Amino acid sequence: MTGQPEYLDTDAAVASFFSRTGPVSRVAVDTEGASFHKFVDRIYLIQLSTADRHAIIDPLPIKSPPALGQMLEDPAVEVVFHDADYDLRLLHQDYGWQVRSIFDTRVSAQLLGITSFGLAALLEKYFGVKLDKKHQRADWSMRPLTPGMLEYAAQDTVHLLGLRDILAEELKAKGRWKWAEEEFLRLESTRWAAEEPGSAFMRVKGARDLTRRELALLRELVVLRDGLALKVDKAAFRVVGNDVLLEIAHLAPSDHDTLAKIKGMPRGVAERNGNDFLAAVQRGLVVPEADLPRFPKSKRWTRDPDFDTKVGHLKGARDEAAKRLELDPGVLCSRDRMEIVARMVPTSVDQLSEVHDMRRWQIAEVGEAFVKALKSFKPVPEPAELGLS
Repeated sequence: MTGQPEYLDTDAAVASFFSRTGPVSRVAVDTEGASFHKFVDRIYLIQLSTADRHAIIDPLPIKSPPALGQMLEDPAVEVVFHDADYDLRLLHQDYGWQVRSIFDTRVSAQLLGITSFGLAALLEKYFGVKLDKKHQRADWSMRPLTPGMLEYAAQDTVHLLGLRDILAEELKAKGRWKWAEEEFLRLESTRWAAEEPGSAFMRVKGARDLTRRELALLRELVVLRDGLALKVDKAAFRVVGNDVLLEIAHLAPSDHDTLAKIKGMPRGVAERNGNDFLAAVQRGLVVPEADLPRFPKSKRWTRDPDFDTKVGHLKGARDEAAKRLELDPGVLCSRDRMEIVARMVPTSVDQLSEVHDMRRWQIAEVGEAFVKALKSFKPVPEPAELGLS
């Protein structure tokens, strides 16, 4: 890399770095969280590279770095990420920043039809650089960070501007620059949506397979487990896994022995918090029938005997276009969007703009083929149109 990264862990050091950096037109950025280790995820490291400077900012001992926020929110500064989604969510959560003028190398690689689009694969492909993966699951909240961890973190941005230039040229050569611009613009609004308090239990994989009574138990158990995880600031699965909570909800144990024998139940948690878990089970068991939780009803669709056939026709049209474009079919159009199109049965390409999350460039590439694939079918009226409730 050009120049060694500066490690900035004081407000004065951060201010000095940005005063020496001066105005820039592009900056590469990456962040490190610790969701694999901590219950409360936040930014534990910020890496950035300009054309001639590299820095690693330690956000724990310093104030919010205003110069960085101004840079990232400046529409005149292109901010380069690899797989921006998680970084953008953390930057908005921790600092309230809405990053503008984004370039995402992962998205670019996918639009080019590159199948190995991880950063390590791209750096090896274009620069012959091999990243050491031993720190992929590192706990970035630990201090002090080892020299190996800092070197690993720095590698995430030092080549990113060069990679950006290569991918941008390839996008333009393939006539896909407009595709990328549309994707990058959509990224600017990326953030975590506010969630209803107490609804976390509904996101547990397998929760939909429970009875409403078991779901009531799971609700109590998730609140308890997450409270314990928050208290020690450990990732929830490191305290008690979701599969264990599902089994407790199913078995509804009433004594310590039964609880302790559940596969995967940590012995220490059973010993320290066994009474708490048994009490949570009892709270779930006494919830009145009328108050038992239920998942929100999904939209009702009129039964369509041709639905699978329609989706199959669309899939065929999509896959043919993907082959022509040398593009992953899922990047061109996902299954859920094809299902919406199948219910719609559009008679014109313009109607496809009504499909949620369908991009203009996708419509341009598959729109006519989709309309043609469904020309022999008619749309099935929705329940409301039939006068049903």
